[in-house]
Amino acid sequence: MAEQAQYEELARQLTAVGAVKRDLGRILPPDCPAGSAAVLTLLGRNGDMRMSRLAELLAVDMSVTSRHVAHVAERGWILRSADPADKRSRILHLTPAGCAQLDELSRRSTDLLADRLSDWTDDEVEQLIRSLSRLRASFGDCRSAPRPAAPPPVPPGSVAPPAPTPRPPAPSVIDKTTRTPATT
Repeated sequence: MAEQAQYEELARQLTAVGAVKRDLGRILPPDCPAGSAAVLTLLGRNGDMRMSRLAELLAVDMSVTSRHVAHVAERGWILRSADPADKRSRILHLTPAGCAQLDELSRRSTDLLADRLSDWTDDEVEQLIRSLSRLRASFGDCRSAPRPAAPPPVPPGSVAPPAPTPRPPAPSVIDKTTRTPATT
């Protein structure tokens, strides 16, 4: 198991990842902020879906999702059509213009990463991908409740209280959800 100092350094390095995300955010086109890019990315990755599903994947409130969806719909990047199973719901679809915008976002992200990691070997990039994937898997669904703290040690000669009944884990949404287009 890693030492305390290693976890502290890891926490510092993960905080610094914010600078990488900000750099990736700066390359977004002016008419496509991060929330809109995330909508396009999720629709591109997961296909057509209801707005409620999109809100779940974005891990934001329905009102926030509605604003993001309105923004991309106004630009012609998605269509909202009636759900045949429930006329009150809408199914979101990427349009050809939305696919083109998503391709442009992917190109920009890829170009920036290729530039910034140009002195890395292919093996180093692959190792980073594996490590980040494993880190994300260790945290599971980011919307799930935090793990409970370990109970305090029981003094010698005392009787430990009964263990609480464990809660079932939160249902996994999707292995490859994202909040920013930079990770597509």
